[in-house]
Amino acid sequence: MAKGMFDVQCPCCQATLRIDSETRAIIAHTIPERPKLIEDLAAEVVKLKGEEARRDEVFRKQVEAQKSHGKVLEKKFDELFKRVKEDPDAPPPVRDIDLD
Repeated sequence: MAKGMFDVQCPCCQATLRIDSETRAIIAHTIPERPKLIEDLAAEVVKLKGEEARRDEVFRKQVEAQKSHGKVLEKKFDELFKRVKEDPDAPPPVRDIDLD
């Protein structure tokens, strides 16, 4: 290493910077080697196919839940309506908005 030169590692990108203390300038930099994002292309394709199947399954479940949602709401309404008919003098239930 030349006189007045020192190496510093960048905290952001982990690059090695060679700095001249006399001129206070970066003389050289070395970018660290980054690992490959995809090691095996075939394995990644299989993984994506599996995610597609999982998304399709979640979508089918949501569609089924949406189909039965109307029936659930109707049964809740019928139950509350039946309660009101049995005891018409009961106070109405407290709603979240009433608590403010």
